[in-house]
Amino acid sequence: MRPFAALLSVLILVLGLSGAADAAQARAPQQSPAAIRAPVGFGPQRTERIEAELVAMSAWAAPGSTAVVAVRQKIAPGWHTYWRNPGDSGGATSLDWTLPSGATAGEIVWPAPERQRLMSLMNYGYSDVVYLPVPIEVPASARPGSVLPLKVEALFLVCSDEMCVPEPLTLALDLPVREGAAPLDAAHGAAVERTLTQAPRPAPIQARITQEGQALTLSATGGPLAEGPVAWAWFFPFKGGVIDHAAVQPGVAGPDGLSLTLTAGRGLTPEVLAQGIEGLLQTDRGAWSVTAQAGPALEGASGGAALADPEAKTTSGAWSLGGLLQAALLALLGGLVLNLMPCVFPVLAMKAAALARGAHDRAEARRDGVMFLAGVLVAFAVLAGVLLGLRAAGQAVGWGFQLQSPMATGALTLLMLAVGLNLSGVFGMGAGLQAAGSGRFSRLPGGTGAFFTGVLAVVVAAPCTAPFMAAALGAALVMPWPAAMAVFLMLGLGLALPYLAVSLTPGLLDRLPRPGPWMERLRGVLAFPMYATAAWLLWVFARQTGAEALGLLLIGALFAAFGLWLVGINQARRAEGGTAVVSAVAAALSLIAAVAVTAVAARIAPDPAAETATSGAALASQPWSPQAVQAALSEGRPVLVNFTADWCVTCKINERTALSSPRLARAMEQANAVYLVGDWTRRDDAITRELERHGRSGVPLYLLYRPGQAEPRILPQLLTDGLVMDQLKP
Repeated sequence: MRPFAALLSVLILVLGLSGAADAAQARAPQQSPAAIRAPVGFGPQRTERIEAELVAMSAWAAPGSTAVVAVRQKIAPGWHTYWRNPGDSGGATSLDWTLPSGATAGEIVWPAPERQRLMSLMNYGYSDVVYLPVPIEVPASARPGSVLPLKVEALFLVCSDEMCVPEPLTLALDLPVREGAAPLDAAHGAAVERTLTQAPRPAPIQARITQEGQALTLSATGGPLAEGPVAWAWFFPFKGGVIDHAAVQPGVAGPDGLSLTLTAGRGLTPEVLAQGIEGLLQTDRGAWSVTAQAGPALEGASGGAALADPEAKTTSGAWSLGGLLQAALLALLGGLVLNLMPCVFPVLAMKAAALARGAHDRAEARRDGVMFLAGVLVAFAVLAGVLLGLRAAGQAVGWGFQLQSPMATGALTLLMLAVGLNLSGVFGMGAGLQAAGSGRFSRLPGGTGAFFTGVLAVVVAAPCTAPFMAAALGAALVMPWPAAMAVFLMLGLGLALPYLAVSLTPGLLDRLPRPGPWMERLRGVLAFPMYATAAWLLWVFARQTGAEALGLLLIGALFAAFGLWLVGINQARRAEGGTAVVSAVAAALSLIAAVAVTAVAARIAPDPAAETATSGAALASQPWSPQAVQAALSEGRPVLVNFTADWCVTCKINERTALSSPRLARAMEQANAVYLVGDWTRRDDAITRELERHGRSGVPLYLLYRPGQAEPRILPQLLTDGLVMDQLKP
């Protein structure tokens, strides 16, 4: 449990248990005293946040039997109560019984809880309507025809995203006593019985917990787990703090059970681990109470398919056709706007040059437009498939995840260098297939060139998110994979649509300039945006790794340039009818060396002293964390959060312009605001979860928190200092 949340929860509970009704009333002055502590009564007892009553499962109870009664909660929208382990904050419902002589009350039979995410915290509890069944031992001396008076002092901690209020209510029920088996209570009997039937119960399941550093492996086999495949699973510990409640729980199925990967919590000590971890194992086939003893993983608990994300199981099925169409439309608009983002500027120039080259031949222009669209869609499909596959395997990834890998950044650096050298005429692509074409050093020829340009557009655009696009991708990542793939393809259609529209419109083609010698000069000019992109990727690589790795990557780039220069020499000799075996072998060895050196550089561990994301110099920043946000809000200070990455061009432009403005720095100081930076340059699962919580799959994301407001305001992805200053105003 986080220190601040824990302290707040304990304080609220202590105040509630010691009669802090007046304090609660002071926080909500519109609440009447009668609502704070309802008088003893039968039937529903109400406050502004919760309605509760004591109900029976059966119409009567027989002497000497076990009757089941339940505390029924009807919780107001936007509020919730808590499970036996409330998670990272909150407090469990408590019951204090007053019973006739000889009658005893058992423990609450807790239904499986809901996961309630609040920022980076995860709580366990209930919303809407829930029944908490309790067994009551009826004394054998109870006389048939009498009633068994039951009374309970219930304390509910009822919370929203903004505040928590202790709600003490006194509930009462006169349970009739009769001989014989009783039918279900007409009003609530079926609901209580259903709750008991679905409640977690012990089962012949063997469970083990294995720790390696902060990673815990929970393996479980036997009993109902061996009767059929499990699609998803989640583990709720009975004791708080033994695991990180908010961390993902990726898992795999096995022939006899399943295996989950958990993250150790601050309360997990060697002594606690030695005693075993008790908890609730919830799956799509049922929920059971298990005790995981410390020891090696069980055989038969792994080796099968990855389990689905249980947090997405409820939302994925809730997507209607209307929701899919809305997300697809947003993706289409986002793809269109993506053409205007800084990441795509180098490719835009190449697209314009290709259009001008094909303007004299409408059939060629149509072919190039369709092939460019095909390249974009194929690249998006591959990228989306990898992203969705990693997420299904339990990885916390988002848009642009590939650039969090130094190996991917290094490889893209060499690719951008190769494209620039190609445009500069150092070597040709497909020269052997185009001897009769437009020259021995033609660049990106025909349909193949258009297809490659489409792929390249997606590669270069991958670090960017655009308006509309962010919401669409955030929605897609909780959809079933066919719907998610459709959204990604609509994003690709939006990116390619302007080029395709011009290619298929004769009137627009006629207005384009005719090809001529200027085309060769233009291609040479277009090489320099690609060199600039390669230089930027070099800088990102250095931020991810360090100076030693950067030096190796520069050597790899030198090998690549030398190898491609030799390729161009060989192409020229073949065009003249000659051969060059030695230079061909040397070119191949140089290119292999470039790849090998890049792979070695990418494996060098990052320099812990190196800083990653930096904001503008005018704003003093602190690292983002949920605790830092809450600490600032508790002091009554606004909080501006910048989720950024060094490979995000839009992020860097915003930071060098709007967020480095002296005017904004003065406004932040006057507002006593705190500026927090969340760096996503390298993988950070906490930031990934925070992005997901706000419906985003990538950076940039700008949040403005205000004291007293439950949720932050999401700022646009393209910032000006005036826009941020306006948002800072009360």
